[in-house]
Amino acid sequence: MALLTDRLELVVGGATAKKLATLDLHSVGDLLGYYPRRYDQRGELTDLVGLRDGEYVTVQAEVVSAAERRMRNRRGTILEATVTDGRGRLTLTFFGRGSQQWRLQELSPGVRALFSGQVTSFHGKRQLTHPEYELLGTGGAGARAAEYASELIPVYSASSQIQSWRIAKSVGLAIDVLDVPADPLPLSVRRAHGLCGYADALRGVHRPVDQADLRRAKQRLKWDEAFTLQVLLAQRRLAAASYTAQPRPPVEGGVLAEFDATLPFELTIGQQLAGATIADELARDQPMHRLLQGEVGSGKTLVALRAMLQVVDAAGQAVLLAPTEVLAQQHYRSITSMLGPLGMAGQLGGAEHATRLTLLTGSLGAAARRRALLEAASGEAGIVIGTHALLEDRVQFADLGLVVIDEQHRFGVEQRDALRDKVGEGRPHVLVMTATPIPRTVAMTVFGDLDVSTLTELPAGRSPISTHVVPVASKPHYLTRTWERITEEVAAGRQAYIVCPRIGGDVDEDGNDTAGGNAGPNGTAPGAGDGSSRPPVAVLDLYAELAAGPLSGVRTAVLHGRMPSDEKDKLMLAFADGTVDVLVTTTVVEVGVDVPNAVVMVIMDADRFGVSQLHQLRGRVGRGSHPGLCLLVTEAAEGSAARERLDAVASTLDGFVLSRLDLAQRREGDVLGTAQAGRKSSLKLLRLLEDEDLIGEARAEATALVDADPALADEPGLAAAVLALAEGERAEFLEKA
Repeated sequence: MALLTDRLELVVGGATAKKLATLDLHSVGDLLGYYPRRYDQRGELTDLVGLRDGEYVTVQAEVVSAAERRMRNRRGTILEATVTDGRGRLTLTFFGRGSQQWRLQELSPGVRALFSGQVTSFHGKRQLTHPEYELLGTGGAGARAAEYASELIPVYSASSQIQSWRIAKSVGLAIDVLDVPADPLPLSVRRAHGLCGYADALRGVHRPVDQADLRRAKQRLKWDEAFTLQVLLAQRRLAAASYTAQPRPPVEGGVLAEFDATLPFELTIGQQLAGATIADELARDQPMHRLLQGEVGSGKTLVALRAMLQVVDAAGQAVLLAPTEVLAQQHYRSITSMLGPLGMAGQLGGAEHATRLTLLTGSLGAAARRRALLEAASGEAGIVIGTHALLEDRVQFADLGLVVIDEQHRFGVEQRDALRDKVGEGRPHVLVMTATPIPRTVAMTVFGDLDVSTLTELPAGRSPISTHVVPVASKPHYLTRTWERITEEVAAGRQAYIVCPRIGGDVDEDGNDTAGGNAGPNGTAPGAGDGSSRPPVAVLDLYAELAAGPLSGVRTAVLHGRMPSDEKDKLMLAFADGTVDVLVTTTVVEVGVDVPNAVVMVIMDADRFGVSQLHQLRGRVGRGSHPGLCLLVTEAAEGSAARERLDAVASTLDGFVLSRLDLAQRREGDVLGTAQAGRKSSLKLLRLLEDEDLIGEARAEATALVDADPALADEPGLAAAVLALAEGERAEFLEKA
């Protein structure tokens, strides 16, 4: 009997196992966890209209016609068959060295079959070239359809090496000899929620008798996904509660008190409540683990700075970890500006109660790096701001009390722990910030080991932002008006961003060749947003075009990730000082960049960005006394999914509404992958919006179980599943590192 951990060669044979390996399937467990992407109802034909070039598909269709002819320039024949679903049509092309009469007889009009291959186009017609096929008739060759045990035909995501029905046959072999170890879901949970056993669920998802059988199987397997992850997070919470931390209570008359006295505005209610909660947790001897989320511009950095100053007052150090050098430098400048003399300890003009700020990034010169390392290790620097460079072993601190991580989704759990480990005894307090509002289910699933505080208000003085879609395909003159609007704002003394999805030049950010594929006039070309192969608009190309054309009288500059750090920093300073009017840039300005005088944000090929990213970019304007304007330039057709996404962004400034839309349109793996140590999502069937109640129930059950049995001694099946999940995270992290 085969266990889930057995290698596939033992069940399906070496040749098939090699083909399954192309789908990253190596064990029986991998294969049985590779669920069908859909289920065809026997007799119901597949919709052919939605097929896309390049994808490998398996479709159920009916033959309309078939004909064979000899090739003109070489020996052999071509057989072309046309199949239909009743609306669309698809051409099947077969090449043979000799006669293909046998295939002509098989594919006679009226025959229904499963056809598998890669979709291509030829003379405007969609086709499959030499597809594999499985007849679904009765008698003769069609008798193979009897191998399917139910009326539902599972269709798997396939590859050029192996077809869907061959995967189904391999799954069938595995199920027939399956010896499932201890069930990973406790009996008490199964009974409480009316769930079937694990073996029954696997059979039901791969060989469903009917729709009810399939629903039962999916519900059980969704519980496996939710419950295992929630148990892991509950164990993390329990482990964190066992650690000790140095209490950092507020100190009267310290730097924080003097800083608060200099603030020219009142904190919002949300900032006050979050600040009070954080201050209380910093004063405890258990480490704080808190997520601070809020809208773009809601004042998270100010809340974090006040927490850092409380730790400094209590003789500790604080670290602010940012995902990019641009953001780290921006934080350094803005916090330096906010503190003024309070951040100039040991310097001329420094206040009596002051601390020192230090910046540590990978691009620092040798002398500056040595100085920063010394200031951190000696304790001279109360606040250290930096990038991944802070995670290096050589970076040490005198008394690290608080770790603030900006944009948590850019970092993994292991990276968070790397900073925690820089404390001699106990653990530091941890405050995680994100400007991407997240739904409750994402918070439970991604940040389940953190407590959550939310800022929903915007500070006084923030100006409104209006957002409009610029549909250049149907109204090209709108783009001309876009450039005119920028020149008008510049003439009035204000500034603008123009964001492009690509840098341009000979190589992109990953070193891939992009030469010869740049955008056309005005930064646009036919096909943007409609699935064509036109490359995205590039910063370097658009900058050259605008500087020589519609923005020729404007002080325009380029900013992108391939520039040396000192050049990026110098340019951002120039933009902040107002000596640059328009910044043509990539998404390096997505988070943290604060230039109150910038009022226009133009996003080229906006349909190529995600909802949350568009919302983040939009938040770069409207940060001063003048209203902000965000223009989403696109060639996406009206009524298309891309256009609907942009219209949704334009319709609301509520990041929490947009976060749910973003989650609904993206795969869960996109959302969970980077947060869980950079790995691919373990979620296959669970949907974070559709299954909110299930996730909440799983969290409650997991917490109760871990409280009663932290080591899962009474649940060996669950313990093995949780261990596999945790080891998967670590393996992905180590490979990435």
